[in-house]
Parts: sequence; structure tokens; C-alpha cells
Amino acid sequence: MTLRLYNTLSGQIEELGAPTGKPLGIYACGPTVYDYGHIGNFRTFVHVDILRRFLEQQGVPLRHVMNITDVDDKIMRNAAASGQSIGDYTAKYEKAFLEDLDSLGVEKPECLARATEHIPQMVNLVQQLVQRGCAYRGENGSYYFRIASFPGYGKLSKKDLAGMEDGARVDVDEYDKDSARDFALWKAAAPGEFHWDTPLGPGRPGWHIECSAMATEYLGESFDLHAGGEDLMFPHHENEIAQSESASGTVFARHWMHVRFLLVEGKKMSKSLGNFYTLRDLLLRGYKASAIRFLLTSVPYRNQLNFTFDGLVESTHAVERLRIFAARLHKGNFPTGVNAQLAQATEQAGKAFTSALEDDLNTAEARAAIFDLVRLANSHADRGELHAENVGPILDVLAKFDAVFAVLEDRDDAVTRSALEWAEHEQRLQDAAPEVIARFSITEDAIEQLIAERNAARKSRNFARADAIRQELAGKGILLEDSADGVRWRRK
Repeated sequence: MTLRLYNTLSGQIEELGAPTGKPLGIYACGPTVYDYGHIGNFRTFVHVDILRRFLEQQGVPLRHVMNITDVDDKIMRNAAASGQSIGDYTAKYEKAFLEDLDSLGVEKPECLARATEHIPQMVNLVQQLVQRGCAYRGENGSYYFRIASFPGYGKLSKKDLAGMEDGARVDVDEYDKDSARDFALWKAAAPGEFHWDTPLGPGRPGWHIECSAMATEYLGESFDLHAGGEDLMFPHHENEIAQSESASGTVFARHWMHVRFLLVEGKKMSKSLGNFYTLRDLLLRGYKASAIRFLLTSVPYRNQLNFTFDGLVESTHAVERLRIFAARLHKGNFPTGVNAQLAQATEQAGKAFTSALEDDLNTAEARAAIFDLVRLANSHADRGELHAENVGPILDVLAKFDAVFAVLEDRDDAVTRSALEWAEHEQRLQDAAPEVIARFSITEDAIEQLIAERNAARKSRNFARADAIRQELAGKGILLEDSADGVRWRRK
């Protein structure tokens, strides 16, 4: 396999690879678990999942590490305000995050690393930096990285740091200013503040040191790929490089992948604009998890996605077309033989799919190759020209597609039902659309019983009763589809 991926560090598309005989090491920045994840976050996680699944499909062994930031400024502040311990506060949001990943079909990494479980490694890294003259203890007892000690600072974000104020320090974990300052590696505890007692004194780690310590713990001082959202490029990833390479004397990550954030209806997502959505917000409005995942992959990761509700409806229809087509292949009766033209198109579609993903994960072109095949095969099937020996190869291409995009298996009802159960537990059912509550007020067993009653009514030519049952189910958001193979139903 040759996967060519844009490297933020070099500014070029380069081949991604690992040393011979070793798994490809990936460190992907995970969430800071102080709240529920929003769709901008999940765009990054879904595209990293696309990368992971494609590498697996190509037979590349992986060592994928994702961190959970369960201590930082926001967490400390919010936990104190709620009267909870750090652990109790973050446990709720970590659980929700992992559930949301599962809802979106995102595979779990080989290693999930929590910051609070790696304090000794962080302390050791700070001590190494002090010994090398790259870090110092401030008058407040905190430890800072000396940016002036690392001449390569700015090489990832390509920022011009000529006007950097030497010796200026910043104590917050995140800062928006377009300038570089010595940043906190270890924060001395304020009176009454939660802390760890360590050789550095009572305190807690700064945000940036956490990822450096955990990445090197599981992947070594130098590894293949570091991934994350574009918002992390500066200062977080820039700081990771500075402190890691200052401690080790070698390249930290050879390849850097950054996923662009999204707009919502053409605007930056913001709570103040009322366009800030978590995954659960969308599920409770009646949108399907598969459609959300599919929309998040509709534009390649280096291009900005405009997330719209019209686009979400289109993605819902697109996933439905794929599922209906797959069902048609599985259940249809086709004439014997092979359609040579369709066989050739099927082979070309499989190659085009792989080629698109090999070319900097071009998800748009990869999807287009599959939909072109679906349109062609449906056209041939409508004319009776899709033959039995064409079915297997087409299903193989669909399986190849779904191993990466993961939308053909219909788990949507289960995911939405779980979202409703969560909303009820959290006393937030008022956030759910009434039609969503209505759709799930009827159980699958009840639906099947009504369908059986309708079948019996039709058999006895009681068409008025059969139509009444169809209307009753439609009123609860249940659509019936009569076919030669029987009755299928689905929720709107």
C-alpha cells in the first residue's frame, strides 16, 4: 500500500509509512472531558477513523493511541463549581464521549490513555527539561518551558515569532493570542486546590505536557503520525514538539495530520449564535447517526465542511439508497450468467475507491466511485441485465466501501433509542422532538404484530382494515414497503 497524506510539518503530500516490521504508530488527540462533544470535534474523530479503517483494510498493523484529557483549567473550574471531585466530574463526560464514538461507528484505538493516570511520566519529563536547561521554576512554584531554548519553535504552525517577548509567560492551558510565550509545564497548586504531591511540588500538569508524556510512553520518543483538529496546531501541537524534541533530541512525530473544523449553515459554530450542536442534540431532533457520520465524510479532511440540515437530509437519503441497493442484491432473483460491461465497471469502481483514499484520503472521490457503480448497477437491474454472477463482485466492492465508511449496517434505531433513554435519565426529554418520542413510543414487537394483522386483513380482502393499519403506523413514523419478498418497515 502507498498512502500519500498531507504532512502539515513539511507542507507537502508525502507517503505515510512505518519502519519495516513495526506497527504504524498513531497518536490522535482525544477530548477534554469537561462537556459533551460537539459535531466539530466529531468531524476530526470520524476522519481519523476513516484513516484507521483504510489502513486496516490495506493490511497495515497499527498502534493507535488516543488520550483523554481529564484534568485542565476548565475541568478544575467546573468540578469545583459543581462540588464534585475531578474523577466524578470527568467520568460522566468520558462515558458520554465513548458512547458517542460508538454511535458514529468510530473504532476504539489500541490504547486509551487518561492524563490523570500518567502523572509520574509527566513529572519525569519536566525534570528532564529542567536538567537540559529548557525549563525553569518560576517564583510562583510553577515550571515553564523556555521557548527561546528551542530554535525550531513555530516550524509546524509556520508562525512568525520575530516579535516574541522574551521571558513572557502564560499560565492558562489554552490561549488565543497569535504570539508565543513560555508556557506552563507544571502548575503549582493554589490554596485548597486539588493537586498531586510530587518532587516538583504540589500541583498538576499543564495541558501540553500531558500529550508529550503519553505519546512517548506508548509510541516511543519518535513515531509515525500525530493527528488532531486544526485548532490544536497552535499552541498545543507546537508546544508538544518543542518540549518533546528538547527532551529527546530527536524528531517527535514524522507526519502531522490536521482535520479542518466545520461551519454550520455557513457560520462558525458558537453557542451565542445558537448553532452549536452536540451529537445528542441532532439525534434527539430525529437525525440518524449514520447520516451524521456520512455527512462528516462528504468533504475531504483538509477542506472546510459546511454542515447544513439540508445536507443532513441528503446524507440520510444517500445512506438509504445504499442500503436499499444492498438489500436488492441480497434478495433479488437475477438471470444466470455475467454482464461483462458491468463486471468491468465493478472492477474499476473498486480500484477507483482505493486510489481515491490513497490520494490524501479523498473521501469525496471514494464515495463518488461507489455511487457511480450503484447507479449503473440499478440501471442494468431495472432492464433485467444484472446477472447472478455480477452480484458477488458488486457486494465485495460494497463491503470494501463499508469497511471504511461504516454506514450500511442499520444501527440507527438503537442509537436514537439510547439517546432518548439518556435524555429521560438526564431529565432532558423536552430537548427531543415530539415526533421522535412518538416514533419510539411503539415497540418493534408491536410493529410486527400490526404488520401480521395487516397481512391477515389483506389475505381476507379486508383492505379497509389493512389501509387503517398502514395509516396507524405512518402516524407513529413507521413506513411500510411492500415487495415481492414480503413487507419491510423502517422508521422515518
